[in-house]
Amino acid sequence: MKYRKKPVVVEAFRFEGADSEINAPYWFAQALASENATMDRALKDGQTHVYGCTIDTLEGKMHAKKGDYIIRGVNGELYPCKANIFRKTYEIVK
Repeated sequence: MKYRKKPVVVEAFRFEGADSEINAPYWFAQALASENATMDRALKDGQTHVYGCTIDTLEGKMHAKKGDYIIRGVNGELYPCKANIFRKTYEIVK
C-alpha cells in the first residue's frame, strides 16, 4: 500500500544564531526559558558565539545549526529540520 501525508500546518522559523534569541517566535522563547531548548555557544577570540541550539524533542535531544529551521508541530512539540529538507516538505500558507 501507498500512503500520502495529510496536509498539516506547522509554525516554523529559520534559526540564525544569536539573532534567534531576539527575533524568535514566542513559543521558541518559552522553550528557551523553560530549558526545553538551549543555545549552543563557544568561546572564539575572546567572544561568545552562538553556533546552534539543542532541543528536547520526542525522540531525545536534537541539534540545529545556523540556517536550519525550528518547527513547532501540531501538538506543540519542537524539532529541527535542515533547510533543504524543509523547502522540499513545506510551503508558506496564505
